[in-house]
Amino acid sequence: METTLTRKHLTFRGGVFIVEGFFHFCSARSAVINYQKTSQGGERKMKWKKWVTAALSTALLSTVVLSGCSSSEGTGGENGQAGGEAKSEGYGAIAFYSPETPDMTKEIGQKFEKAFSGSTVNVQYGGTNVIVNRLIAEKDNPMGDVWYGGGGFLPFESAKSKGIITSYTPEIAKDWPVVQNGIQIRDKDWKWIGAEVFVLGFIYNTDLVKPEELPKNWDDLLDPKWKGKIQMSNPAASGTATLTVLSQLMSRGEEQGWEYFEKLVDQVSALPDSGSAPSKAVAKGEAHIGIAFDFMAYEMKAKGEKVDFIVPEKTPVIVNPVSLVANGPNPEGGKALIDYLLSKEGQQTLADWYHIPLSNEVESKTPLTLEKVMPHAQELDVEWVVQNYDRVRNEWRQKFQ
Repeated sequence: METTLTRKHLTFRGGVFIVEGFFHFCSARSAVINYQKTSQGGERKMKWKKWVTAALSTALLSTVVLSGCSSSEGTGGENGQAGGEAKSEGYGAIAFYSPETPDMTKEIGQKFEKAFSGSTVNVQYGGTNVIVNRLIAEKDNPMGDVWYGGGGFLPFESAKSKGIITSYTPEIAKDWPVVQNGIQIRDKDWKWIGAEVFVLGFIYNTDLVKPEELPKNWDDLLDPKWKGKIQMSNPAASGTATLTVLSQLMSRGEEQGWEYFEKLVDQVSALPDSGSAPSKAVAKGEAHIGIAFDFMAYEMKAKGEKVDFIVPEKTPVIVNPVSLVANGPNPEGGKALIDYLLSKEGQQTLADWYHIPLSNEVESKTPLTLEKVMPHAQELDVEWVVQNYDRVRNEWRQKFQ
């Protein structure tokens, strides 16, 4: 039986909106703006119903609920401004979906607000696959403007056929080739554009692992001495882990690839949903080795943690992209945020967080550069990924969950 949802069904307590027993985390300002917009005009009830339906669909599809973190609430100055002299007029409210480090995406939002007075960047954090599920749930009534990051470009390639991202050619990238220095840096139809380079490898605790013991390749993780001492994230939720599985199936073939993971899963002590969780476990000494991206290790090392990073002999070296959400509420704001992320200032912010920037105007703050890691790059079959991305994730669930 259909229930008509109206304002009386909505209760706000402690930053949580509760609707008929469901819950959906979002920023207070974002939700109030959405309600105010849908409370005007003759289509009020219909639009309000669509808004709540999208929120509930997201909550039901996601095992992890996205936390909204508006830059206008605690990250910027009054009226969403971060202070300082703006370069141009603002772009209004921009919904920024990302699985990347929350403090980093928050900083990107702050700096954009400072550059464009009158803009408000609402950062929505969640695991890669959670964000994809949310975008699919919201497809008929999109609430996001920009999707940035996801363990490399493979989730973006898979998302192209789902109609949740759309083409955009930034002025700064208009002359970029599809492939540069041996890696794909943008989609041929401009559905995504690379913002930085990630290297998949092994973070290790320098107090627990001796230099002579370090694994040099993926097979070394199966050594009995590492049993119960490894963590990797859950491919059902994490883009980092999904890339791990896809890359091994591509390099070994599916039969031998799944046999590899049956052995590897027996070695690991935990399969957390977050792609950053294995790195945190290594830093705490809860694991000796974690499967992670390079920047996770170098960011922690810079903070004084006893960790370092190993680039395996052959491993994914892959750009991490940004995309414009299809039919989002603020496309001009979304385009401006993408432009900013690719600008020298945006690239510097990524470099400051120990990501390898694509811009040759900005230096990497880690020992790794594109030139150094390219000899380790594994060839990836993008067409195979597009055809098998969802199937592989589902097969993982059937085998290991």
